[in-house]
Amino acid sequence: MENSYWRRPLNRDQILDNAKQLINGDRAKDYGDAYFTHDRIAKGWNVIALGAIESHGEITAAHVALMMDWLKTCRLITTINHADSWTDKCGYSSLGGEFAGKE
Repeated sequence: MENSYWRRPLNRDQILDNAKQLINGDRAKDYGDAYFTHDRIAKGWNVIALGAIESHGEITAAHVALMMDWLKTCRLITTINHADSWTDKCGYSSLGGEFAGKE
């Protein structure tokens, strides 16, 4: 997707057409079967959410950072050499560490 995509006014049909191209094209190619990947993400998020409730009584911003890191981990399981996902994991980990100090 080119950067100019979000800089121009779009209508709902253009947004849906772009989403359709992504989930049936590059995203499917990069990350595999959508249901399988979302199921894997859900399993990890359940572990994190249950631990958060047990330890903090709620899901905190730091727990959300863990959840997002897990999402990127699940994507990397399928496409281990996806540089953006590795970078995103580092970003979520650094944010989570910062957030944990505030909570």
